[in-house]
Amino acid sequence: MAAHVCVGRRLVWLLAAVVCLSCANGRLSGVEKQNLELHRHLKRVNKAAVKSIQSPDGDIIDCVHVSHQPAFDHPFLKNHTIQMRPAFHPEGLFDENKVASEKKSKPHVQLWHQNGRCPENTIPIRRTKKDDILRASSVKRYGKKKHKSIPHPLSIDPDLLNESGHQHAIAYVEGDKYYGAKATINVWEPKIQQSNEFSLSQLWILGGSFGEDLNSIEAGWQVSPDLYGDNNTRLFTYWTSDAYQATGCYNLLCSGFIQINSEVAMGASIYPISNFQSSQYDISILIWKDPKEGNWWMQFGNDYVLGYWPAFLFSYLADSASMIEWGGEVVNSEADGEHTSTQMGSGHFPEEGFGKASYFRNIQVVDESNNLKAPKGVGSFTEQSNCYDVQNGNNGDWGTYFYYGGPGKNNNCP
Repeated sequence: MAAHVCVGRRLVWLLAAVVCLSCANGRLSGVEKQNLELHRHLKRVNKAAVKSIQSPDGDIIDCVHVSHQPAFDHPFLKNHTIQMRPAFHPEGLFDENKVASEKKSKPHVQLWHQNGRCPENTIPIRRTKKDDILRASSVKRYGKKKHKSIPHPLSIDPDLLNESGHQHAIAYVEGDKYYGAKATINVWEPKIQQSNEFSLSQLWILGGSFGEDLNSIEAGWQVSPDLYGDNNTRLFTYWTSDAYQATGCYNLLCSGFIQINSEVAMGASIYPISNFQSSQYDISILIWKDPKEGNWWMQFGNDYVLGYWPAFLFSYLADSASMIEWGGEVVNSEADGEHTSTQMGSGHFPEEGFGKASYFRNIQVVDESNNLKAPKGVGSFTEQSNCYDVQNGNNGDWGTYFYYGGPGKNNNCP
């Protein structure tokens, strides 16, 4: 494996040398300029690895020293002392009875774990390949959402919403100050109609107006052929402080999020996933604001505190969030009111229930006292319930929950 990795890097260096020679001779063509820009970007995002692991799905996971990760390319983080653990966890995080029962089920892992683990003091980073960048609209936009991303459809004019091509099935709370959120999310592998579309299930931590100053922290799972080059279900995060214009990115594809965990790779494939009328699998995600340091932390499952977004990255979220959302989103690339057949969740409607429809369970918010609690006044929204829908519920085992999703284009959804 190491030999293959070294050969790949020699080719990149050789390409750069050829381009630089052409540049020195004053004959830099358009293709050579693109190759040079690609090389520079690959060198910037792919940090030197202590160890590299070939994943069964084709990914290469680089184990990078924690102090050499992309976050520290940020000018404000040049002299940053890494916070290796949060000062405070939210109270009420663990129900011991539920934890005991959950441990009897199969543990959730990532595919790359089958071929190795990263050593201590390193973090796993999915290596960016040349083809990954070439699928983007430009090197500059690689790893970023499109400007038309709509985090809160209720605030948008319906005509603009239809034009954006984004479709949602979400539950949400607003009208208070929120300091985090948690959810257990059923994991599926929805089918994507076209490579420029995606399907995701996530939670949103939102602050500010929904104009050009929106602050958002997002995490969940997604299937995105454009971003990853395949149809695998992958763990992801995203952040922005200006409504997806210039700041922020997916995973660790820009400076910002500081990872401290050596076990979980952002953007890596999740394994196993749920099957229709068969075994069901879910992941648990918690995001909360450390009341002492002010940073926003992320935890995956009960055991993995992954890292944090420094408070200075944000304006409104430097204080608190004004809205929390949970649910699904797809991109519809069809024109003239037609709908894509890209699936959301399991691709089945909420009323089909457990084992068929996808769900969020035990959704909670973190209050000003750093306590996890059930959200009050949960609303729901979907643009067209005949395409994708959402149904809220509450019971003793799942707390506040909802089923969501759908097939997109069908007899009742043109």
